[in-house]
Amino acid sequence: MADNIVFLFDVDNTLLDNDRVTAHLKRHLEQQVGQERQQRYWDLFEQLRAELGYADYLGALQRYRIENPRDPGLLTVSHFLVNYPFATRLYPDSLDAVEHVKQWGKAVILSDGDVVFQPLKIERSGIDETVEGNVLIYIHKERELDDVEKRFPAGHYVLVDDKLRILNEVKKIWGNKVTTVFPQQGHYAHDPKILASLPPADISIDRIGDLLKLGLEDFMNAQAAR
Repeated sequence: MADNIVFLFDVDNTLLDNDRVTAHLKRHLEQQVGQERQQRYWDLFEQLRAELGYADYLGALQRYRIENPRDPGLLTVSHFLVNYPFATRLYPDSLDAVEHVKQWGKAVILSDGDVVFQPLKIERSGIDETVEGNVLIYIHKERELDDVEKRFPAGHYVLVDDKLRILNEVKKIWGNKVTTVFPQQGHYAHDPKILASLPPADISIDRIGDLLKLGLEDFMNAQAAR
């Protein structure tokens, strides 16, 4: 029997401040391999993201290695990524916000990413434990909603994501079956071109911790109020 409601949470810049992780990695790269090669890594990173549709930090590092097979800074960068203290980059009250909504339904991670680094990030940050192992990671999550429904059937969904594009794509498919929640965190959430080109979410909040102020009726009545 389907649960009445399932809460779907994105990870990067929704529960975890991935912009700070990226900034930290940029500083580390510059220290280890210099400005020019640091920039080359990010060029490769963006090329790979364009090809795959998601961020692949380790994949970009492999491509960097092909170009620089003798670079001694490579191993330190790999160690930096694999051992990064992701729990220190959680937004304030993010895990409390997840616990808060679990009183009304199941909490599930709905993320994009690679098959190594993204699961590691979710596990090391404590997010995996908070959602009791309910983690879905796709290449393009907005294209996999039928699989989401099969794995976590519900009468209604609440999607919490910092990307307005994702919220709108899911809204087009699920319609009134989903309440979209837009935490205005991270660089995507503050891009004026994106904000101007897309309709607003059902609920907009300044930070993920603001979920603690909302009750079940806020999620269920948001569409009518909008």
